[in-house]
Amino acid sequence: MVGARFVQCNARVPHLKGPAMTPEDLSSRHPRMYHVTLAGAWERIRDHGLMTTDQLLDQFEVVGEDRALIGRTRRPAAVTLHHPRHGTAVINDQLPMTEAALAKCLDDALAPADWLARLNKRVFFWSDENGLSRLLGARTNRSRALQVLVVDTLGLATAYADRIELSAINSGSTMRKPARRGLSTFTLLRDLSYDAWSRKRGGRDKILEITVLDGVPDIAAFVLEVREVAPLRMVPEGSIA
Repeated sequence: MVGARFVQCNARVPHLKGPAMTPEDLSSRHPRMYHVTLAGAWERIRDHGLMTTDQLLDQFEVVGEDRALIGRTRRPAAVTLHHPRHGTAVINDQLPMTEAALAKCLDDALAPADWLARLNKRVFFWSDENGLSRLLGARTNRSRALQVLVVDTLGLATAYADRIELSAINSGSTMRKPARRGLSTFTLLRDLSYDAWSRKRGGRDKILEITVLDGVPDIAAFVLEVREVAPLRMVPEGSIA
């Protein structure tokens, strides 16, 4: 995810006492969530599910040095995978991050490769239209034809409550003043109290990303709308994340 601007903060979210957050709690604040992908990707996602980078590498039988390069180093450009049975899939670039900047904002003795590996185990959604708008309006995305999957939060959160994790930062960006990040950046939905977490962060809703570990194979069951986003104008080739 890219295109947002955040103040520098500690990304750690402690496990908090009190009633755990429920799918209803999450959906009451974020009734829709949004996944952005390249134009034309919806057909494959509909048929095969919304897959993580790791799952795509497994399906396309990418091994050895190629797998390490894609999965544990920053991708400066999108990677197109081909397979005789599974066809073609594109893994997005990671232009909004640099390994040098990551090294300066990681906690818990994590290396950049460790953080990239954590990202590759998840699929990501913006939690609201504001985050989505920042992404679509980012300079590096204006020349891209994109698709936005508008997802029913309650349905997906009910089905995947044990695998949903929340983040208060843009975990895929180190632009401007990157937030610190570490082992506690992603917090399981059922590990925290929404009100206690909100009070810890000044009384405001700070969920920016909703993530699902190990993908969503039946994502089509929760997609309410697929929006087509045309390029706005020509700029140097950019990315989504």
